[in-house]
Amino acid sequence: MNISAWTLGWRTLWRDVRAGELRLLIVAVTLAVAALTSVGFFSDRLQSGLQRDALQLLGGDVVIVSDNATPDTFVQEAKRLGLRSAATLSFPTMARASDAQGGESKLVALKSVDGSYPLRGQLQVATQTAQPGAATKDIPAAGEAWADAPLLESLGIALSDTLLLGDASLKITRIITLEPDRGAGFMSFAPRVLINAQDLTATGLVQPASRITYRFAVAGDVPRVVQQFKDFATQLVDGHEVRGVRVESLDSGRPEMHQTLVRAQNFLNLVALLAALLSAVAVALAARGFANEHLDASAMLRVLGQSQRTIAWAYAIEFALIGLFASLLGVALGFAVHYVFVWMFSGLVNAVLPAATFWPVLFGLGVGLTLMFAFGLPPVLQLAQVPPLRVIRRDLGGFKPASLFVLGLGMVGFAVLLMAVSRDLKLGGIAVGGFAAAVVVFAALAWLAVKALRRLVNEATAPRWLVLATRQISARPAYAVVQVSSLAVGLLALVLLVLLRTDLISSWQKATPPDAPNRFVINVLPEQAEGFQNALKQAGVQKFDWYPMIRGRLVAVNGKDVSPDDYAEDRAKRLVDREFNLSNAAQPPEHNMIVGGVWKAEEQGAMSVEEGIATTLGLKLGDMLRFDIGGIQNEAKITSLRKVDWASMRANFFVMYPVANLPDVPATYLAAYRAPDKQGFDNALVHEFPNITNVDLSATLQQVQTVLGQVIRAVEFLFGFTLAAGLVVLFAAVTATREERAREFAIMRAMGARGRLLRQVQRAELAGVGLLAGFLASVVAVAVGWALARYVFDFSWSAPLWVPFVGAVCGALLALAAGWWGLREVLRRPVVDTLRRAAQ
Repeated sequence: MNISAWTLGWRTLWRDVRAGELRLLIVAVTLAVAALTSVGFFSDRLQSGLQRDALQLLGGDVVIVSDNATPDTFVQEAKRLGLRSAATLSFPTMARASDAQGGESKLVALKSVDGSYPLRGQLQVATQTAQPGAATKDIPAAGEAWADAPLLESLGIALSDTLLLGDASLKITRIITLEPDRGAGFMSFAPRVLINAQDLTATGLVQPASRITYRFAVAGDVPRVVQQFKDFATQLVDGHEVRGVRVESLDSGRPEMHQTLVRAQNFLNLVALLAALLSAVAVALAARGFANEHLDASAMLRVLGQSQRTIAWAYAIEFALIGLFASLLGVALGFAVHYVFVWMFSGLVNAVLPAATFWPVLFGLGVGLTLMFAFGLPPVLQLAQVPPLRVIRRDLGGFKPASLFVLGLGMVGFAVLLMAVSRDLKLGGIAVGGFAAAVVVFAALAWLAVKALRRLVNEATAPRWLVLATRQISARPAYAVVQVSSLAVGLLALVLLVLLRTDLISSWQKATPPDAPNRFVINVLPEQAEGFQNALKQAGVQKFDWYPMIRGRLVAVNGKDVSPDDYAEDRAKRLVDREFNLSNAAQPPEHNMIVGGVWKAEEQGAMSVEEGIATTLGLKLGDMLRFDIGGIQNEAKITSLRKVDWASMRANFFVMYPVANLPDVPATYLAAYRAPDKQGFDNALVHEFPNITNVDLSATLQQVQTVLGQVIRAVEFLFGFTLAAGLVVLFAAVTATREERAREFAIMRAMGARGRLLRQVQRAELAGVGLLAGFLASVVAVAVGWALARYVFDFSWSAPLWVPFVGAVCGALLALAAGWWGLREVLRRPVVDTLRRAAQ
């Protein structure tokens, strides 16, 4: 009989479908693709929604920031592309109450807006002092001003009173409770006053030498068009065709928001990556069972004259068609399930989630086919090599370990899959490398454990059930290694999920905790230091950051004078062209991590530099930096590099000297703390220390915490979904050898073994395998979790010492539970029925 591979593939496919032999493989691939695509659809829409909502912190999709009026080139390009735009001007100035109301004055951050403001997010205002804010689409009318509540308290005025700004007198009509695009820069530290752009000229505050920040924000509904405008603006700025202009976007303009979103995306990608890992294990187990069931059929095809090549191609075609069908089914199921996610989290973002893209569909199809060929290819090749003699000799052509080539092909396919799921080279690299190393470690240690098992158990004194369990495991060491490794890989993903859900997310929350400082006070004079700290303590503020604040300009590196023209990158030019915020402390800040060199307390002539600015300016350990600090030249060597978490809302500095005191250097002090819920606290502090600038960051902190809470809830939900998939994998791993166990127990029962003894043997075997797999998985999970926390999520984390031991116990319990559920029928099956099946 000689037929083509296509014909044979179709026939075997139809036969296997009718016989139900493809059911487990179809279910495995369908569930794998459904899990990934449901996560993919939901994550795709959620990330789009979170990114859209986060753009309110920026004020638009792209913002052109300049020191002078926005060049008309950008305005015309935005009009040409059909983008919406809004122009704002902001600068610090003094506001005062009328003489009749005390004539108090206060430094404010004045901002003028036009009718298009804001492009992203919503402005929230209140019409009464104690009233919660409500969203509004309006802006101040001509002759009116909206202000922060602390300003009214500081000046001793109320709503409907007059606020004097330069030559203009404006009526305060509303209180600002939330300004969507308010940043954390020093210019926004003072209380905000919002006015109509029509009133700006009347104030007389805009003069040729005024330090004004012009922001031209654009927004659009088509990402491609927005990106086109961003590319246009970036090209002009990078080409030095315009001066004093920079382009801000979500990726570059707001570090406190950008880092939060990057971490959010990495967390969601990690959950999807673990889902891919569990799916791969499930498909591998199903493929192994499929191969075992088709050994006899392949031998019969060889007897009937089919070549190895034809059989291999026939099974490849069958796998491709089944993979395509199961993938399409999984994509459809995943698309339906993701609507359940959306319904459950309808309040996760402030508006309707954007529509999903077509990417999850293509990705789901790719995942299904990749899993089929990466983990289905080994059994396909082995089925083609089954000898014809197996028809009369069942001991020939059994399932063998895959060749190095096949293993390598499967690992490469799996690595590509994981890298695609992670969408991040660093995250994917750590995961792929970690899991690849884990498989080798699991296999090697499992082999050693099996070899040592017979020696550790004394058959003369040990219980009978333990002796039989030991013999069963050690009689087939290769099978035991495969089972332990499969369980360990599945448990590794589960332990990582648990660590992700608890410790890693907890560490993330600690980086930006709910009680993070919401007040930054600058310009505290040295002679006011003790009195200011006492005032904070008397108000109940016991924990606060307290650092000297020194303004210095970088003038030389390694004895060579530097200027903006020495650098090509625009950010480097700006850094060299302005003053740095420097500080000093004997000990490094607790929220900064030393990533290079050594911080030595009280080391003279030393400094610590933030690693990001060191990279931007091309600085390294050992370089000598000279700063001009108020006319005083100060030179020191870089002895350490620090990783600064700009999303922590803590006091951070580019450069710090590791000494408690810097004599003869002009400095003021900075304090960062969480203000007590005490009426009049800010006003009393300003009255006692009138020269300070008190910055209220409550709105910014609230927005960052809102996004953080949204993502954590999403991760928790995805955690539950992926955890369920992991439990299914464990169940499949334990029950994959049901028929082999049934035959072994049938022989034991035929030899007189009682059911109680066999149950003890089964429990001992499952518990032992689960205990070893759980311990190994937990140890590797701790190592992978540490690497992810340090190199991907950018925060410090160390796992408790008890994790491996708890993991071992949980592994044993899960294996026992899965075995009880999946193998309970084995001990109830009649002996004669089992032996008849084995003889067929």
